[in-house]
Amino acid sequence: MKFILFDPARTRGDLLPLTYTRPVADCRVGIMTIREKWEHFFSEKTLSLTEPYLEAKFPFCKETGPHIYINGAVIPDALLVKQIISLSEGQALTDGNNIIAYHSAKPQLNYENIEAIALSAEKNNYGNQYVKIYFPYDIFLLNGAEIQKDFQLLTKGRASQPLSSTNTLLGDVSQIFIEEGATIECSTFNVKGGPIYIGRDAEIMEGCLVRGPFALGDHAGLKMAAKIYGATTVGPHCRVGGEVSNGVFFGYSNKGHDGFLGNSVVGEWCNLGADTNTSNLKNNYGNVEVWSYREGKYISTGLQFHGLIMGDHSKSSINCMFNTGTVVGVAANIFGGGFPDKFIPSFSWGGAEDMETFRFDKALEVATRVMERRHVELTPADIEILKTVFEKDKIYRRAL
Repeated sequence: MKFILFDPARTRGDLLPLTYTRPVADCRVGIMTIREKWEHFFSEKTLSLTEPYLEAKFPFCKETGPHIYINGAVIPDALLVKQIISLSEGQALTDGNNIIAYHSAKPQLNYENIEAIALSAEKNNYGNQYVKIYFPYDIFLLNGAEIQKDFQLLTKGRASQPLSSTNTLLGDVSQIFIEEGATIECSTFNVKGGPIYIGRDAEIMEGCLVRGPFALGDHAGLKMAAKIYGATTVGPHCRVGGEVSNGVFFGYSNKGHDGFLGNSVVGEWCNLGADTNTSNLKNNYGNVEVWSYREGKYISTGLQFHGLIMGDHSKSSINCMFNTGTVVGVAANIFGGGFPDKFIPSFSWGGAEDMETFRFDKALEVATRVMERRHVELTPADIEILKTVFEKDKIYRRAL
């Protein structure tokens, strides 16, 4: 049995720019990515059905045989997994309107037609509630609940490493879990509002103040005197300092210095320069509107609190300021005084006063150097993905 996580076409568009460089299921919400959650339940690897330009990095099984296609925006739970596994060939699991899963013996080679094919199959109605992401802001809205669920999944039946006596813990010790190799000294942890998970070989430097729910990924770190409010996730290999509230860092990104980030999602290989600040609340306390790639315009979020959405490989300089609800594409380089526009297309170079195209060859040079520092190669597949994104966002850069 092959388990294949497909991108629902509409949701994939609504999750841009985060999904420019990954399938929907590779978005992190809670401690794990959606894919990692499914693989935890299945105890085996999953495959992808996504846009063709991503397939070299996120492969799809083209073999015939029994396959279960699962909506990559859906977050699993034990009951849902049981219902999916029980599907017979030719059956689809739906909530009445949307496809959750589809069991087929034939490979479906186009992510854009999988839902239509599944809707024509025999349907089983799933009458229970389940969790799904639709927009980037769902990632930070759901993050607290997902940290708690992932905490239970990852720590059940296991013993935590001890918390050093140099630290202060407020709340039940069962609500903090420390993986092997983690280093934590002279910091304060409050688990009364939710659990705290510290990944393998992670480091929390002296003087940090952390409130749960909070997750620190493998090989990630908090810089000295960081102030972290829940519900926050600092993904694997990230380095974070300053003040963060309800932020999600996917992985390999840095916010190493003072500055505020709230109600935000930051992709991979991003860097927020010293004293970069993000507004997450309008001066009039009103509804926040954000740029929608799929709609091609600003849309209402219905939210009072919404900070920054930043795609992979984007950077901000020292003292950069982002307005409430700013969306930054992939491989943008933002600098200078004042507030730049609330929508910054991929491969933009500049700030509030002027914005131009970040040359593709120069952007690759930066990406290569950044990744080499973490001993990760920028592969030909990565380059082709970035090249595709460069072309896709040309239409928006022309308007600069």
